[in-house]
Amino acid sequence: MSAKQSSLRYDTATKSFDPPFAVVDLDAFERNAADLVRRAGGRPIRVATKSVRCRHLLERVLGMPGFTGLMCYSLTEALWLSRLGSTDDLLIGYPTVDRSALRDLAADERAGNTVTVMVDSTAHLDVVDDALGPAHPEVRVCLEVDAGWRPLPGVHVGPLRSPVRTPAQAAALARHIADRPGFRLVGLMAYEGQIAGIGDAPPGRPLRGAVVRWMRRRSAAELAERRAAVVAAVRAEADLEFVNGGGTGSLESTAAEPAITELTAGSGLLGPALFDGYRGFRPQPAALFALPVVRRPGRRSATLFAGGYLASGPADRDRLPRPHAPAGLRLRALEGAGEVQTPVLGRAAAGLALGDRVWLRHAKAGELAERFTEFHLVRGDTVARTVPTYRGEGRCFG
Repeated sequence: MSAKQSSLRYDTATKSFDPPFAVVDLDAFERNAADLVRRAGGRPIRVATKSVRCRHLLERVLGMPGFTGLMCYSLTEALWLSRLGSTDDLLIGYPTVDRSALRDLAADERAGNTVTVMVDSTAHLDVVDDALGPAHPEVRVCLEVDAGWRPLPGVHVGPLRSPVRTPAQAAALARHIADRPGFRLVGLMAYEGQIAGIGDAPPGRPLRGAVVRWMRRRSAAELAERRAAVVAAVRAEADLEFVNGGGTGSLESTAAEPAITELTAGSGLLGPALFDGYRGFRPQPAALFALPVVRRPGRRSATLFAGGYLASGPADRDRLPRPHAPAGLRLRALEGAGEVQTPVLGRAAAGLALGDRVWLRHAKAGELAERFTEFHLVRGDTVARTVPTYRGEGRCFG
């Protein structure tokens, strides 16, 4: 379906609402979920909550075949979801030093059996012991291993995450965890952000795309061999329940590794603008927001209210929201997307009047939910339901 056809449906469905507001297209969301399952090749997918940040949508996708468990970005978030019964399998994707949340974890028997915290050093274990004192309840932990690519000495391609890289390092930490009272090692994770999170077909940049594809091939080959050795070394020290890897951009290559037992994905459900730059797959735009035209400064320009919803990461144009409909609009380079106004330029602007809507897409997925307290869920040309985001439920986890 074209952007024009989609925007007409959204205009019809939301005609009684005044923008700014955000919608999630349920038909696109469900097609994206089915495509993630297809690409996972039979591996279960753990849903990354940071890429959704809406409890209703998280619980909806967990009810679909092929998805199991959540990867949270905060311990307080996981405790909240556990109390609400969203799932009985919550992995914290990042280490925590939140002593108050750790005390809440220790005091909650259900959470203690359903929440797994991330560690990559003995210092993380020390934080837990310091917060909870001696003889604390057993804490489930997952060991994170660096999945970055190091083609040359001193060169690291990928996110700077865990200091644990080699089989020997992983085995030593696993042995320490196994021997330390109050902890149980249940999982291992290695996230290859340089493969999953960098598009290999960026629009208008064919040379960059070729370089990224070369890097992804080399990195994936190195990681598959090293990860298999790491998993074998850790399994010799602990009975692992799961080995997690991958992301929306690397499901096929990660699923092909025998050592992997589950994958993680989230952004592919909503199809943000940054995921337009991948050659092997293209999620449908499922999350959009509407801004109203409030000024007409020129024949081929219109000014929208608000709109400065920039994505996290390197500060470049890729992090700006992207005009979706009417087709042919672009942001003004000198202003970008502003705190209180966002000018758009192009031939299509000539047809806009005050009060008309322009539909845009966020560069990333879950961060849109930080800007709106609710999502209008569109099915066809009607709003099937309006649900709160994390913000709408009064929750902010970072």
